[in-house]
Amino acid sequence: MTRPPKDAAVFPLPEIEARRKRAGGLYLEFLRIPPMSVGLYALHAGGVDPQTPHREDEVYFVIRGRAAITIAGRDYPVEPGETIFVPKGVDHRFHSVTDALELLVVFAPEESADPS
Repeated sequence: MTRPPKDAAVFPLPEIEARRKRAGGLYLEFLRIPPMSVGLYALHAGGVDPQTPHREDEVYFVIRGRAAITIAGRDYPVEPGETIFVPKGVDHRFHSVTDALELLVVFAPEESADPS
């Protein structure tokens, strides 16, 4: 689990990317405080997004890459600089990843370890 910073913190993207790659997963949480958690999510070109609906509201910020996201059955193209909001419980999934996708992800409240 991620420990909250004692003071304000800056998270350089290259360091977060390197930590995520070393961990070997698609997602790396790098900040968690009681009202929210923040992580980096990445999908390779042609990658498959295994997500299921979350119990928390979620915001994605597209750092790099191009893809589409289906939210509640509707498709939206996504590219760098866009912000995406997905309410809790809503089915969503990235697909058609043409350029490796890297996303900043914010859960509010913090992401639950309990998927129920």
